[in-house]
Amino acid sequence: MHWSNSGCKELRVWMLHNNSGKECCWVHVLNCCKDKQENQPFPTIKVPAVVPLVCWSHERSYSFRLRNFAVDLQAAGSDGIRLTMESALTARDRVGVQDFVLLENFTSEAAFIENLRKRFKENLIYTYIGSVLVSVNPYKDLEIYSKQHMERYRGVSFYEVSPHLYAIADNSYRSLRIERKDQCILISGESGAGKTEATKKILQYYAVTCPASDQVETVKDRLLQSNPVLEAFGNAKTLRNDNSSRFGKYMDVQFDYKGAPVGGHILNYLLEKSRVVHQNHGERNFHIFYQLLEGGEDDLLRRLGLEKNPQQYHYLVKGQCARVSSISDKNDWKVVRRALSVINFNDNEVEDLLSIVASVLHLGNVQFAADEQGNAQVTTENQIKYLARLLGVEGSVLREALIHKTIIAKGEELVSPLNLEQAAYARDALAKAVYGRTFSWLVNKINKSLAYKEAECPGWRSATVLGLLDIYGFEVFQHNSFEQFCINYCNEKLQQLFIELTLKSEQEEYESEGIAWEPVQYFNNKIICDLVEEKFKGIISILDEECLRPGDATDMTFLEKLEETVKNHPHFLTHKLADQKTRKSLGREEFRLLHYAGEVTYSVTGFLDKNNDLLFRNLKETMCNSENTIVNHCFERTELTDKKRPETAATQFKNSLSKLMEILMSKEPSYIRCIKPNDAKQAGRFDEVLIRHQVKYLGLMENLRVRRAGFAYRRKYEIFLQRYKSLCSETWPTWEGRPHDGVAVLVKHLGYKQEEYKMGRTKIFIRFPKTLFATEDALEIRKQSLATKIQATWRGFYWRQKFLHLKHSAITIQSWWRGTQGRRKASKKKWAVETIRRFIKGFIYRNYPRCSENEYFLDYIRYSFLMNLKRNLPKNVLDKSWPTPPPSLYEVSQLLRQLCMQNMVWSYCKRISPEWKQQLDQKVVASEMFKGKKDNYPQSVPRLFINTRLGTEEINPKVLQVLGNETIKYAVPVVKYDRKGYKARVRQLLLTQNAIFIVEEAKIKQRIDYANLTGISVSSLSDSLFVLHVRCEDNKQKGDVVLQSDHVIETLTKTAMSADKINNVNISQGSIKFTIGQGKEGIIDFTSGSELLIAKAKNGHLAVVAPRLNSR
Repeated sequence: MHWSNSGCKELRVWMLHNNSGKECCWVHVLNCCKDKQENQPFPTIKVPAVVPLVCWSHERSYSFRLRNFAVDLQAAGSDGIRLTMESALTARDRVGVQDFVLLENFTSEAAFIENLRKRFKENLIYTYIGSVLVSVNPYKDLEIYSKQHMERYRGVSFYEVSPHLYAIADNSYRSLRIERKDQCILISGESGAGKTEATKKILQYYAVTCPASDQVETVKDRLLQSNPVLEAFGNAKTLRNDNSSRFGKYMDVQFDYKGAPVGGHILNYLLEKSRVVHQNHGERNFHIFYQLLEGGEDDLLRRLGLEKNPQQYHYLVKGQCARVSSISDKNDWKVVRRALSVINFNDNEVEDLLSIVASVLHLGNVQFAADEQGNAQVTTENQIKYLARLLGVEGSVLREALIHKTIIAKGEELVSPLNLEQAAYARDALAKAVYGRTFSWLVNKINKSLAYKEAECPGWRSATVLGLLDIYGFEVFQHNSFEQFCINYCNEKLQQLFIELTLKSEQEEYESEGIAWEPVQYFNNKIICDLVEEKFKGIISILDEECLRPGDATDMTFLEKLEETVKNHPHFLTHKLADQKTRKSLGREEFRLLHYAGEVTYSVTGFLDKNNDLLFRNLKETMCNSENTIVNHCFERTELTDKKRPETAATQFKNSLSKLMEILMSKEPSYIRCIKPNDAKQAGRFDEVLIRHQVKYLGLMENLRVRRAGFAYRRKYEIFLQRYKSLCSETWPTWEGRPHDGVAVLVKHLGYKQEEYKMGRTKIFIRFPKTLFATEDALEIRKQSLATKIQATWRGFYWRQKFLHLKHSAITIQSWWRGTQGRRKASKKKWAVETIRRFIKGFIYRNYPRCSENEYFLDYIRYSFLMNLKRNLPKNVLDKSWPTPPPSLYEVSQLLRQLCMQNMVWSYCKRISPEWKQQLDQKVVASEMFKGKKDNYPQSVPRLFINTRLGTEEINPKVLQVLGNETIKYAVPVVKYDRKGYKARVRQLLLTQNAIFIVEEAKIKQRIDYANLTGISVSSLSDSLFVLHVRCEDNKQKGDVVLQSDHVIETLTKTAMSADKINNVNISQGSIKFTIGQGKEGIIDFTSGSELLIAKAKNGHLAVVAPRLNSR
């Protein structure tokens, strides 16, 4: 899609057929402007269909082009569905081709991987190889699994939409419903490639899109909830994957005749039981152990004898990775407990199941020590007690079974003690057996809850089956053992099946279309399968024989037997059989198989033990006597009486694999190949070496080669003609004849050569991708001219219809509006006359008591006054304005004015802080004392009074020490004039709760108790002198004090308020008399002058000259 500068565009196209059989194309355009922040839809447009996708432009710059072949719907949160474009044809240089069959150089592995890289870079993780889906794990949420996506792929032809997991799921489902044939989806890939997630998404797709009822919903829930339970017991954290499936799983989902899921059945393969007792560094045991410890309730753990710390359990510490940041064991535990209830587990079964899980942990903590004879003895009796209670067995019997083994020879039972190594083996074997059999019981229990109840009338109503195979992919590790041998053998069988079925389906399609089948050369891996499974000569047979033969059989004797039996096989190699150069890469205990996916070297160490999977007889007897219902069910007594030796692990796996092959051969298969892009689980990282390795062992290049052996592209005639008919004048715009004939005319016009295509019965087959790409490029060019014609035709039609519609609308609106306007005008005049009449009559009777004649006028006057008052209320308490009221509202106006003033005063007072209130109190006192009396008072009004003029650090600490507990309320620097000589001395004036202190540096010169302060005198001029009059009855007092302060108004206000002498402040006009002491008096004369001058006069008085600042 082309984006214009005005914003984003969204195009929706529907291809429909009307009743006349002619095609119509419905186009809907949405414009989302960036600058106007609006969403304006264009009208839905109906135009004659030309091609499924057309170019469209609008005259108001709403132009864009469709360049793509397939449309991907992606969820856009609450904004709905966003349309994005992907094309394997026209955008192939950027996003690659969506079907590897269309690769020109299909034999090149580099071209294959480069196409994967292009698509992965564009977040296109799905690609086809014909009908096979290749999926690359993105390691991030792409938001392509919403219900909207499910609906888009529901019921749509396989190749009409871009590659997706849902396309495979829907195609299998439709084949199951329409053809009534059982289907299966095979999902393979290495650990971490996304197999388990793919299985979940497919089950979710069926749960959402299939028909539903109450019974069906129950089955859906159980199908979905079986996954977390099986993951908890069968998955574990490995180096490659935090949620790696350590077992193979095949799930059958049964559908009724309506297409609704009504049942299911699960088969499990080769659980990695060795993980129970051993994990590599950086790996964990099965999830359920950690979930139980992390999420289990305290009461539950107490009953099971467990602690929350995984480090306490020997089976959980070997990997040294008890906690993983990407895994929430506590939350997963809640999911598992909820899932168990959905799957129909009762409380007793859950309790027994968890007891078994706990017993495995306790088994790992059982320790042994050697006695004097070297025989093993149990040293952890506490663990035996827990095991006896959890497994429901006798503790003494279990203890003896762990350190002895029973041998039956010639009908006699012999009890033999075990050494330390044998006892540890017996303990681990019991743990593996208990866990492995419990897992099988768990699968059977789930199967019972999923079992399909056959309808009353079988036959046409009977269920069809869709199978999901989530199985391990080909594994090649640095150290490969028995498990990898079985897994890779399984992949050989699946590859063999895949090639056979692919060739079979290809051959059937060619034959049904009447095209000659050309035999395809391919690598037949039957030779490798025979090497592994052939009777008497195969590796499994030799392994079983070595396990069963009497004597001292070891892993090395098994390897020697292999070298002797299959030494001439071209796909088998050992150190002994290799040449000098190859021996350097092969150990003496190793053998190498050349699989279809490459060479794999296996170490035979542990092959015999793992294949035997033996559990000593006395341990089996102990478990058979268990009171735990699950354990008792898992260990049947028939095992003790059965003389036949149980099948080995490899034989069991071979037989179950053989049955699986039969199941898969009986169904129509679909394939999903999962690829892991990197080992670090990082989004956006594409590790080419790792991917090339997976492409090789998944056999993708072989798959592609088989698919491309014939024709690269095939489509039904109807679809091919519909898409490309515009390229030929004879087939455009419609072809009236048979589609077969139309395609023949079209390819002749396009100049296809005879070797480039074949015409089948219902399909055209194109051999080379370049032929298809040339056709597609021609279509892109053709679309430009078609779009121009469509635009011109549509614009003419659209604007003609719009003009006629507007003309008709204008006439209708004009007629209606004239009538409405006339009626409104007459009604308005009538109302105006009535209003004026009432107003005049009210004015005449305005001075009369309220009556019907004047009530309208009076109400209007009242309303007008109140509205005017509302608009012109005083803004603050100082605003004295008030609208003039009419005579009838004078009294009301006064009351409202009083209320308004009270409300403003109340609001103002409410907003005053305590500090500001104190400030105002002081200002009010200062106003009462000095307003109109003291010349420099007006200058003090705008200045705030300070709490103190001296900080604590400015007062000598010795003074503070002398004051003790007395708090200084105010401190200010002052100048004191001596009583004799009037010499000026710098002092500090301190006000406390009880007294005034005159301080000289570190010495208190005078203390004046407020009780002894008789008054304060100050002149009316602008000077800053004041006199503190002190009662002289006390011998400690030396007389009145003459002081000067730069903040005289502030100082005197605070002093008067502290001493409660507000009414004792004397403001003198000419002179102030003060007591010097011993009955003597001094006089201060005040006169006006140009500047402030303080000096002793010749008459012995203190003369003060002060400028006048304000005229009174």
